[in-house]
Amino acid sequence: MDRYMVISEHTAEECRMATKHFAQYHASFMTHFEWGCLDNDHHAYNIIEANSHEEAKMSVPPLFRDKTKVIKLTYFKPRASAEKIHREQ
Repeated sequence: MDRYMVISEHTAEECRMATKHFAQYHASFMTHFEWGCLDNDHHAYNIIEANSHEEAKMSVPPLFRDKTKVIKLTYFKPRASAEKIHREQ
């Protein structure tokens, strides 16, 4: 499996609804996400293992998936050349 950063965005106005929705429907995930809301950054962050971007996005309640960003994470070796790191996909 690969590792993914999951970033679930919500507005300040949606904040109470977002945390309530996570707690009610995805309680097991509520504590796995880290929240920036108290610093006026209305995002929930998590790093998870998944088989795909789509699977990683499933960690967010359906109500917030359309505003969720999923980033595949990769470790680079210190001696990796720039060509290897930024090769054409």
